[in-house]
Amino acid sequence: MLPEFQILILAMAPLSELNVSIPMGLIILNLPFWKVFLISFFGNLIPVVVILVSLEPIANFLSTSNTKFFVWGSTHFEGLKKFFNWLFQRTRKKIQPKIGKYGKIGLVSFIALPMPLTGGWTGALAAFLIGIPFKSSFLLISLGILINGIIVSVLTFAGIAVEKYFGWQTLIIILAIIISIYFYSHIRPGSRAKPKN
Repeated sequence: MLPEFQILILAMAPLSELNVSIPMGLIILNLPFWKVFLISFFGNLIPVVVILVSLEPIANFLSTSNTKFFVWGSTHFEGLKKFFNWLFQRTRKKIQPKIGKYGKIGLVSFIALPMPLTGGWTGALAAFLIGIPFKSSFLLISLGILINGIIVSVLTFAGIAVEKYFGWQTLIIILAIIISIYFYSHIRPGSRAKPKN
């Protein structure tokens, strides 16, 4: 498989996006930075456009269609409706504290920060759920992806420099500390199990 195509697939995938495609292209595949960045950026926009264009028709279809017309059975269709309801509710719960408070700036920052499940995919779903029109959504999400790409690129080059001058052991320690801080900061008192009376 061509290395450029590998970068494109990673940038399009919901669990990797630019957070994986840029480090992969620079560190593993040794491609030029400009090529990695451009492929990652435009590759991540492909599913965003698909999501923004298709979510409203899908939501309308699921809310108005009669299941008896489906060849594959009403139980499968009901399962599909339950999946989308779960997806929409989960995304609303995740985005409401951030985007609900800060609006469009919150959407851009939500996408820009290189955290798990906060890229273009979730941003496009969030934009649909809070009712931002297509043109504005696309521009805001593009800006968020651009900033995300810049942050990930800087972190990748910083990681390369740390590994070069201090060794891979130091890099692993730094990454372990960052990951630990991230997960610890997301453990809220309310999410911990409460002792039973």
